[in-house]
Amino acid sequence: MVDDADRRLLRQLQAAPEDSVADLAERAGMTHSTFIRRLERLRKAGVVKAIREEVDWQALGYSVEVSLRVTLDKTEPRAFDEFIAAAREVPEVISIGTFLGRVDARLLVIARDLPDYQRIYREHILTLPHMTDIEALMQVATIKDAQSVPL
Repeated sequence: MVDDADRRLLRQLQAAPEDSVADLAERAGMTHSTFIRRLERLRKAGVVKAIREEVDWQALGYSVEVSLRVTLDKTEPRAFDEFIAAAREVPEVISIGTFLGRVDARLLVIARDLPDYQRIYREHILTLPHMTDIEALMQVATIKDAQSVPL
């Protein structure tokens, strides 16, 4: 399905998605039209989902990042659905993941500073339904944040 030329294209796209198609095609060793044709085929196959801009929330004044590990009441049949629906409504929750095991969900919460986080925690997080336990892990440093896959 994906050949060596596709891998070259994907490596260039991951390395510099903001570059022009002409530059990406040249670095991938392809003509502009071949690059476009292959990229469209990879999109249709679902290999390339989107090329998107990323907003740096720290540059906007958010300096606190907290990962919340949440355990839900498993005796409630709608606990997951209702919890997730409510968590989606909290603007400072930038990521939600669900898991199998002791921890049911993880919320990634950003705040401007610690007092702001305390406000968000008290006003929004503690009001989420069906939580039986919550553990907060404050992010100190990001060591690796790769958005690309090895090709």
